[in-house]
Amino acid sequence: MSHATQLILVINSGSSSIKYQLFDMQQQHALAIGLVERLGEAQSRLKQRYLQNGQWQETLQTQTIADHAAGLGLIGESLRHCHALSSRQGLYAIGHRVVHGGERFRQPALIDSDVIEGIRDMIPLAPLHNPANLTGIEVTRRQMPDVPQIAVFDTAFHHTLPAHASHYALPRKLCQQQHIRRYGFHGTSHAYVCRQAAQILQKPIQSLNLISLHLGNGCSAAAVQGGQCIDTSMGMTPLEGLVMGSRCGDIDPAIIFYLARHTGMSLNEIETLLNQQSGLLGLAGISDMREILTRVDEQDKAATLALEVFCYRIKKTIGAYIAALGGLDAVIFTGGIGEHAAQVRHKICSGLEVFGLQMDAEKNTAHAQQLQADSAAVALLLIPTNEELEIARQTLSTLD
Repeated sequence: MSHATQLILVINSGSSSIKYQLFDMQQQHALAIGLVERLGEAQSRLKQRYLQNGQWQETLQTQTIADHAAGLGLIGESLRHCHALSSRQGLYAIGHRVVHGGERFRQPALIDSDVIEGIRDMIPLAPLHNPANLTGIEVTRRQMPDVPQIAVFDTAFHHTLPAHASHYALPRKLCQQQHIRRYGFHGTSHAYVCRQAAQILQKPIQSLNLISLHLGNGCSAAAVQGGQCIDTSMGMTPLEGLVMGSRCGDIDPAIIFYLARHTGMSLNEIETLLNQQSGLLGLAGISDMREILTRVDEQDKAATLALEVFCYRIKKTIGAYIAALGGLDAVIFTGGIGEHAAQVRHKICSGLEVFGLQMDAEKNTAHAQQLQADSAAVALLLIPTNEELEIARQTLSTLD
């Protein structure tokens, strides 16, 4: 079928919010971008940007939006009002972000009752995300039953991890029974920027060794060889790996037992501590890297330590992934911090010249697409991520 009229709506449904984008897949660009937030509150609102005559327009609606059904209905009305979507028949497909696909979903899936039950079965692996993702799917299917809908999983990109990278050194039978393994996350972001990197370098992705750094409030790294992920920093949950905004990343697991015994904290309290009160927030009292960098300039010791710990963990991961890959063609910076924090990028790469990473200070300060010095052996790329476009592309390819 021709892509000329193929409009794809991408939905990322959270517990109290719905992010969405409408794409024209012939041009591979967004026609409308929106966010419904504060679902169930008196001051719910819908913010939307949309293209009209080649110019971006903005609208803001503030009203009570009771639930996801009301929110998704309002999204449809808003898209039709701005003429981005003339009718439901104009919608070719809907792509849904789903955080956890477990071992079952290794690629995007056309949603039916079996897929819904499969996503429901993964809720214990992602209790904060999969229920909200599932709500968006179920509501949208009721509202638009004739539109094909595709689930795109954050974990799917990492299904190529070899056994030695995906296994924990725990009893095998227990791991098999409880589905304990390293799954990885941010897969759509890593997939998108690696594909873009190949285009920038003008080389087939099958020939490249890449390290992708998705650095935002959540952070993860991926080692990608020939287009396939061979290692990633997040594990069974997004808590493993790098230091993040409020997540601790890697720690000695015995700390959990120590806290339980010596502080009387419950498992729920420790889980909250590790996920919501640690990371940059725990070290510096703030989780926003922009504020941390401001305080570093003011000689704040806590902020300086937070920055050092954050960058050191990433630097160690780069070294480990160079070893795993057996060589390196490019490091990719993406995510809010990766795209905007030149000081962080510089600190991460400083000292890695022995591996061929040599940053050009002027290019880095200017946030250029390629940050490496002219004589550098390894490319340093700044690539804004576009997870929604990646979901739209995977949705389209699943149906074609």
